Amino acid sequence: MLKFDRTQYLSIENGAAQLAASIDEAIGRELDNGMRNIAFWGVGGVAFLNMPAARLLQTASSFPVYVDMGAEAVLTDNVNVGPGTLVVFTSVSGTTKEAITALNFAKAKGARILTLTGAKDVPLSELADITFHNPCADPTSSENFYLQTLFIALSILRRTTSFPQYSRVISELQELPELLVGVKEQFEARALTFADEIKDEQHHIITGHGGTWYEAWYYAMCILEEMQWIWTRPVHASDFFHGTLELLETNTSVWIFKGEDATRPLAERVEKFATTVSSKVRVFDSREFKLPGLSDDVRALVSPIVFAAALERLSTHLERARNHDLTTRRYYKKGNF
Repeated sequence: MLKFDRTQYLSIENGAAQLAASIDEAIGRELDNGMRNIAFWGVGGVAFLNMPAARLLQTASSFPVYVDMGAEAVLTDNVNVGPGTLVVFTSVSGTTKEAITALNFAKAKGARILTLTGAKDVPLSELADITFHNPCADPTSSENFYLQTLFIALSILRRTTSFPQYSRVISELQELPELLVGVKEQFEARALTFADEIKDEQHHIITGHGGTWYEAWYYAMCILEEMQWIWTRPVHASDFFHGTLELLETNTSVWIFKGEDATRPLAERVEKFATTVSSKVRVFDSREFKLPGLSDDVRALVSPIVFAAALERLSTHLERARNHDLTTRRYYKKGNF
């Protein structure tokens, strides 16, 4: 596979998987000590990586969950965040200025802080009450943070509702890193040909549902826009028929991410309509990937992680096909704004 280090990848993702027990112990202590709610205060693209876990808690547990953009929360406040709140921050660098400001704001309100970082001894980890560090960079961070935040949600879920399958789910998730290498291998050929196919296309509508929506949104904003300077229109599948459908013409590029949770019919409805108009409907279906050993319920949970692993292959081939390095920026972290 192009520019892929199997050993390094497995080291990083196995490192994330092995944090399950430590995260569970930390969440247990927080709940024993009076934790009354949890808040995911994301900043930038990593905010999307928190969302499948937050959404799982919102739909499967009555434990209060709040989701805010950290930079906005500092300006508006959230009266539900304070003593008894655990605020979660994820960051590759651990130095994002908006996240540091939001962290200090949450601490001043009396909340406790849990950080997940890709770098060690950085401001976000040093300021936190609880911190977990697993070395990662952009090409490996999505799976890393999706998995760690999923462990947080599963830990809360098993303590706040009936969830007897917890041990089985965690056991299956331990096998995920090796399976994700298989996902990359299965997607490599399509990634190569698709990158060559779209290398000169500048506009794409990208849609998803359930957990896959957050990966669709992340990929549109953080990879295609930030790293490749390609115009995108990310839209949730449930909103597709409330405006976006009017943009479709015979050559409109539409990417549809189809996962395996209960909301899959939303994407299927988009696909059914879009294919009657456009000849450029590109469907990505997590069901097409072989994931031996994973139960259906676990496959549904990890669909966004599977897409993250596969789409990294597309990113690498877009870099090649468009002669545009993924690290090239015009403005990001280059100005004081």
